[in-house]
Amino acid sequence: MMRKWNGWGDESNHFPATEQARGFLAAKLGVAKALPDAILEDVCAQVPPSRLPEHALIQRDAIIRVRHARGQSLPDWLALRSGEIGVFPDGVAEPQNSEEVAELLAMARDAGWIVIPYGGGTSVAGHINPVAMDRPVLTLSLARMNRLLSLDPVSCLAVFGAGTPGPEVERQLQEHGFTLGHFPQSWELSTLGGWVASRSSGQQSMRYGRIEQLFAGGRIETFSGRWDIPTFPASAAGLDLREWILGSEGRIGVLTEVAVRVRPISACEEFHVAFCPDWTRALECVRAIAQDNPGLSMLRLSNAEETRTHLILAGHAQAVYVLERYLALRGIGEGKCMLTYGVTGSRSEIKRLRQAVNQVVRRYGGQGTGALLGRKWAANRFRSPYLRESFWQLGYAIDTLETAVDWARVPAAVDRIETALREGLKSEGETVQVFTHLSHMYVQGSSIYTTYVYRCADTYKQTLARWQMLKAAASQAIIASGGTISHQHGVGRDHAPYLPAEKGVQGIQGLQAVFRHFDPSQQLNPGVLVATEVKDEPAS
Repeated sequence: MMRKWNGWGDESNHFPATEQARGFLAAKLGVAKALPDAILEDVCAQVPPSRLPEHALIQRDAIIRVRHARGQSLPDWLALRSGEIGVFPDGVAEPQNSEEVAELLAMARDAGWIVIPYGGGTSVAGHINPVAMDRPVLTLSLARMNRLLSLDPVSCLAVFGAGTPGPEVERQLQEHGFTLGHFPQSWELSTLGGWVASRSSGQQSMRYGRIEQLFAGGRIETFSGRWDIPTFPASAAGLDLREWILGSEGRIGVLTEVAVRVRPISACEEFHVAFCPDWTRALECVRAIAQDNPGLSMLRLSNAEETRTHLILAGHAQAVYVLERYLALRGIGEGKCMLTYGVTGSRSEIKRLRQAVNQVVRRYGGQGTGALLGRKWAANRFRSPYLRESFWQLGYAIDTLETAVDWARVPAAVDRIETALREGLKSEGETVQVFTHLSHMYVQGSSIYTTYVYRCADTYKQTLARWQMLKAAASQAIIASGGTISHQHGVGRDHAPYLPAEKGVQGIQGLQAVFRHFDPSQQLNPGVLVATEVKDEPAS
């Protein structure tokens, strides 16, 4: 795969916007004009001389420093597309094992370098971006630590190098008849170590669990030495130290080996789509399913606007017309909401699960449509990030944000977040297209995943300013709704200002104390997760 230097994924993989999509965006947001893209050679010419010494493990050439300067947030996208990246790491190291990581950390500690751990470079919250400072910055990429190191088939435990990307995790496990079952949207590029460091959630977490249920132990290289966390099925021996690593975002050390709980591959897997008549009944339907816990692998609900938008963007006008006629005859028309679910197991289990879900769907006035739409969803499940490229070429910026709230707060939270985004650019006379789905559901509540699209301004600076307005408004709406600032993407730099509202003063000070213990000089990813010392109660 030849990875794009200024966008998502493989250069040969395209997801072009259909004519229907072009017309839809123009009608909703107005005709747009794409901003000019920078040229890689011109960006490389901006890279300053490295402040790091020559070393066999450190690469200092311009192109690798450009490729490791930014992640995949919308501000990162705008920086890469404009060529105005700002700060570059002084060098990139690609160690092959824990010993080489320890050697690099020892050098960094003694010389005072900043170290940024780097997995797949898929962060959408500013985890891996260097900032201007007097000290040299070393980006420590785990890309070469990408192998299955051991497999215990009796205990269903596997150990991987932390830099193993999603496809390689599954390929290497499936050779032995096992699966991890962790499939985040970024699965194509993101890594196992990155999932742990940012508390990732996969699309089929209802069956396999979030990464905190899958992470069993591992090896961390710290400034003060190696730290091995053993695997236990359960323990009551004090605090669970795995929790110190989960979501630590590189502030404690570099996770080099990851032990995970795996399971044998299931015989069958299917995805199905149903439709509910309206948002109120759809919410009641999925809550009933989630709280009854029939054993689904995935459950996702699109609100009416996302349902409408997806059917338009699909580009199959005749097929959509037939679908809508079919649903209308069953009393499901304007305002309908699409429910997508996954069933995994034996053929008899899948039949039982499908029947159980359809029974609940019918109870709330819904209608199943079989497996065809589900198969289409599964075929395109990792292609959505490529939509940013196709929208960009038309002159539109697209971004997402997510949270999680208790069930009682879901309707008001969705309304508040969408309203904040929809009205976020009124001062500029701009319309924002907003739609939402619930993507991970629990007995207690659900995640809320909102997508928004807006027209690029005349300049990159103005386009970024629009994003800043929208991001701030939506983040405040999340806090006001009692939601977490991040359900599955971590905190990074972008969410750090909002973390005190969730953790409180005591919690933030506790985090700072832990980080100081492992990193007294604040050389590991400083400013990520915890932005500043917090002395006063955060504003609500």
